[in-house]
Amino acid sequence: MGPLMIDVSGYELTPEEIDILDHPLIGGLILFTRNYHDQTQLKDLIRHIKEVSRNDILLATDHEGGRVQRFKHGFSKIPAMGDILQLSKRHQIDTDSFTRQLGWLMAVELLAFNIDISFAPVLDINGISEVIGDRGFHQSPQQIVRLASEFIRGMREAGMRATGKHFPGHGNVLEDSHVAIPIDRRSKQQIFELDMAIFSEINKQGLLDAVMPAHVIYPDVDDLPAGFSRKWIQQILRNDLGFSGVVFSDDLSMQGAVQMGGIVDRAKLAITAGCDMVLVCNDPSGAIKVIDGLPTNVVMNDLSSKRVKGLKSSSSVDFKTLQKSQQYQDIAYILHSITEAKESL
Repeated sequence: MGPLMIDVSGYELTPEEIDILDHPLIGGLILFTRNYHDQTQLKDLIRHIKEVSRNDILLATDHEGGRVQRFKHGFSKIPAMGDILQLSKRHQIDTDSFTRQLGWLMAVELLAFNIDISFAPVLDINGISEVIGDRGFHQSPQQIVRLASEFIRGMREAGMRATGKHFPGHGNVLEDSHVAIPIDRRSKQQIFELDMAIFSEINKQGLLDAVMPAHVIYPDVDDLPAGFSRKWIQQILRNDLGFSGVVFSDDLSMQGAVQMGGIVDRAKLAITAGCDMVLVCNDPSGAIKVIDGLPTNVVMNDLSSKRVKGLKSSSSVDFKTLQKSQQYQDIAYILHSITEAKESL
């Protein structure tokens, strides 16, 4: 399996994309809103991707809920994670059960289309970061651990593994790493006791299957962004926290990564730092540069390959059959009731 995850441009594969997916370095593909028109089209696109890919690639998307939900029409509208606690209290729903049901619902709908993972949940504190905001469950690490753990249990019940992001925490830095180079100048002690404690606790529970490091610099720990730092990934995450799952880079095309050099250099540095798979998104020419610039023998080692293959799901059900299940109808009824109550205000 190759170490590179890429994207595609639209509803159907172009001839060039078909050629690229046959390359040995391609190990994953991430789908965006531009890749979804309706359920039939999505099913056909995924079938074609699997047909033309040389490797048994990992299919992923960002389907967190709230403002980050790639597929909308025909899919359940998942509330923002930061709204779950308030919604459950307002509508007198058991919070833990509701959170677990939402994790199950998010995952099972994607699995019905053979999408292996959603890069979720966000474990960042809902703090000063506008790009995180209500994507985070709460301001309190204790509440985040509680809610995220239930959400992950729901995902796992559906058959999907969880990816915690953005390690060690993006919520306490204002700048958005999509368009800037964020620097978190807090002390190591503050970061470890607050933000990173969330990742540590969920990992102790055995619920963390994958991690995506932040494109954020924490100068009291290392001068490199976490996703390019051997200290963060290999020493702190692997050795100190004992994390044994997959490490994905965040998108190497983001502004928070450009300081690390050209796109090929970024890919090499992220892999060397300890990322099992690197993402190049929204930059087709950049993806081609990485494919041409990385030696074809830069495949995953056996351990990385085993980790990534462990994220692939064999669990799927026809979407129409899924909708007839009692579990699906129960959570659909709750969400419908919440929407009706909101519209009546």
